[in-house]
Amino acid sequence: MLEVKNVHKAFGKTEVLRGVDIRVEKKSVVVLLGPSGSGKTTLLRCINFLERADEGDIRIDGLDVPFRHAGKKDILTIRRKTAMVFQNYCLFKNKTALENVTEGLIIARKVPRNEALAIGRETLDKVGLGSKYDAYPNQLSGGQQQRVGIARAIAVKPDVILFDEPTSALDPELIGEVLEVMKKLAKEGITMLIVTHEMNFARDVANKVVFMDQGQVVEEGPPEEIFRQAKEQRTRRFLQRFIVSDDYSI
Repeated sequence: MLEVKNVHKAFGKTEVLRGVDIRVEKKSVVVLLGPSGSGKTTLLRCINFLERADEGDIRIDGLDVPFRHAGKKDILTIRRKTAMVFQNYCLFKNKTALENVTEGLIIARKVPRNEALAIGRETLDKVGLGSKYDAYPNQLSGGQQQRVGIARAIAVKPDVILFDEPTSALDPELIGEVLEVMKKLAKEGITMLIVTHEMNFARDVANKVVFMDQGQVVEEGPPEEIFRQAKEQRTRRFLQRFIVSDDYSI
């Protein structure tokens, strides 16, 4: 279980997060929706301590830590319990797909090389890249590179995977292959917190949808409730820009 409470974050005089509370139950999928600039990505970066929140607390798997006073040991522990999939893949350009997946296992987690290679092959197989172990990023499509990023995340067996708009940098025809992998992970019970603008995917996969605006949680609930009967006018106005039909598919 992942929970953050009263998260505040400012960059200079600009307050990006203003008292955000989010709870992600084990084996659930929570999707964060909202306009650009609403604080969604900043929240994920604070959870993974890529940014230091100014105020608030994080609890994950029994560990309860105030963001502002978290020490190096606490941050390392939380990072070991989480993994992040970025918008722009963030792969090592001079390493193969398999090396990109195994690098963190070998260097950061001290997994024996042969064991790491076995894990790397298994996770690449899981995301449909069993024939691409030795391919470099420039030999892969954007969708394939993002799937390497997902394989790298699941290889470390985190308590929760954080996805920061994983399809936003992809050409439209490549989005589906990444969403299908994420859909498969959801069915396997992998806990995920996802920032996305893929509305059909959110309604299909999420256990809970959270709508954010101006650094705050405006509304949250089951996807069928948020998409069909949102209580807040701001949520309804945002969702009106997206057509979500009853017979959609991905």
